[in-house]
Formats: sequence, structure tokens, C-alpha cells
Amino acid sequence: MRSKFDEQLELLNSEMIKMGALCENAIALSAKALVNSDLEIAANVPEISVQIDEKEREIEGLCLKLLLQQQPVARDLRVVSSALKMVTDMERIGDQSADIAEIISMENIFASDDSLYIHDMAVSVIKMVTDSIDAFVKKDETLAREVIAYDDIVDDYFNKVKKMLIKSLTKPEADGEHALDLLMIAKYFERIGDHAVNIANWVLFSITGSRESE
Repeated sequence: MRSKFDEQLELLNSEMIKMGALCENAIALSAKALVNSDLEIAANVPEISVQIDEKEREIEGLCLKLLLQQQPVARDLRVVSSALKMVTDMERIGDQSADIAEIISMENIFASDDSLYIHDMAVSVIKMVTDSIDAFVKKDETLAREVIAYDDIVDDYFNKVKKMLIKSLTKPEADGEHALDLLMIAKYFERIGDHAVNIANWVLFSITGSRESE
């Protein structure tokens, strides 16, 4: 029975990695669409979000099967219940990446010289998502804590974006609507970082039985 349970846990890890990769791809494409003003790239993000939704349902089914059929011990129970919480945050990451792509598509948004910090934000949140999933699979408490600490970098980028956009609005040729859309995109990336922190917190719970204070 334990051997069968371990096999299903390995399958869970594999599916979590796949879902994480989809999230990373959605974030990367939305950022690329912004920087390159590429509506074709932006149009691909909603489909990835749909795939993330499907993967969420598959993982939820696997977790429920593990809980109902295998009677896990305390630590295994924490791992499975944490995975159920994590996929909710990952699904929201997919949704928010699609929201970014929608703003780009509807308004033909492009990244100006004053707002390229947004691309740096995207790179940072991709790292956070990747590392949080790796921490879960590897049971790496240190890496999970590094993800939580790294959120300060994303928040700093967001503050820089706000200041740059406010400064841009003082110019005679300022486009207030464009600045507002860019601020909304930056806020979505900042929220994605928050979801990565949530994932890392659930990783800590799966390992230690407690979560970092938020």
C-alpha cells in the first residue's frame, strides 16, 4: 500500500511541475506581448489559462483519490492538502496572466521606456513561481523561505513603476489612459508574486506543519 501511495505522490509532484510550467509560460508570454506590442502572442495566453484550469481539476481529482483511498499519515496529509491549496493560487496566476493579455489586446498596450520595470517584475515573479514549485517537489524549506523574501524585490519594482508612471503624467504629451493600463498590468504582476508567496507558505506547511506569518 505504501509503495502505491509513493507512486501516486510522485505523480502528484509531476503534475504540479506541469501546472507550474504552464503558469510560467503564461506569465512569460504576457510579458513578451507587452514588451513587443505583439497582439498575436497575447492571444495565446487565454488558451494556456484554460489548460491551467484543466490541470487544476486533474490535480484536485488526484489529491482526493489520495485522501480517500490511501489513508495518509499526518505528514502525507499535509503534503496532499497543501497541494490542493497551491493549485488554487496557480489557477489564479493563470487567470491574472490572461487578464494582462486581455488589457494588451483590447487597448494595444505597449511598454514605454518609462515602464520597462514591468518586464523585470515579470522575470522576478516567474522565478518565484518556479522556485515555489521546486521547493514543494524537493521539500526544500530554505528555498520556500527565499521565495517569500524575494517578494520584497517584486514590491520594489511595483513601487518604481508607480513612481515612473506618475512622473510620465507630468509631461505635456502624457497619455493618462495608457499610464493607467500599465499600472493595472504592473498590479497584476505584483499579485502573481503574492500568489507565489502563498504557494511557498503552503510548502512550509507541508514540511513543518506551520505557515509563515503573512
